[in-house]
Amino acid sequence: MPEKTLDRIEIFKDVSRDARQALVTRCTWTSYDANQQIVGHLDTSKQVFFLVDGKARAIIYSVTGKPVTFRDIEAGGMFGEIAAIDGKPRSASVETLTPCLVASMSSTVLWDVLREYPPVMTAALKYFTGQVRTLTERVFEFSTLAVKNRIHAELLRMARDHPGEDETVILSPTPTHAEIASRISTHREAVTRELNRLVEIGLIERRKSKLIILDVTRLARLVHEVIGE
Repeated sequence: MPEKTLDRIEIFKDVSRDARQALVTRCTWTSYDANQQIVGHLDTSKQVFFLVDGKARAIIYSVTGKPVTFRDIEAGGMFGEIAAIDGKPRSASVETLTPCLVASMSSTVLWDVLREYPPVMTAALKYFTGQVRTLTERVFEFSTLAVKNRIHAELLRMARDHPGEDETVILSPTPTHAEIASRISTHREAVTRELNRLVEIGLIERRKSKLIILDVTRLARLVHEVIGE
């Protein structure tokens, strides 16, 4: 079982190790298997969660069962903070993609920590603004870009999350076509067609469980030419 520590949690990185160890005792710790729900859409619970180990996904399902993916959460990340801050029902479900170790804090403890530790407050504010920027970017893409261009933009976003050497980025494990489709509000067949085209023009390559972006600058140029940057 992974160690119960907050050392890898991004918003706590600028407080002392002693402070992080003290915060460990103010958390509730839970282990999850893969494909388990940590929190459900519209739940009325108020904890904030810190992903200590593993990978999870924020997602909502339509009444017909269609998944809409908002983001993947890596170890070191935080989720559930919106309900913990405003006291309203959860804005999305979070499900595990791999076995996970999760620390949670009550809303009351979170507010106390933000007041007691100014570096945590600063990190949290930067995190919130980063999320707003990302969501603003995605809303703009949904409103203005054709499907193929949204696919390019999503691949570029994934590349930024997995920096590689030079112009090459390896996405492993390969996101499924259905997963990409759920991120950009389209269907799997459209993703398959465009990825096949990108293979043909030499921009990406597929090897077993890996998707390799061969030229990130070229991919970025495709995106920026369309959005007018």
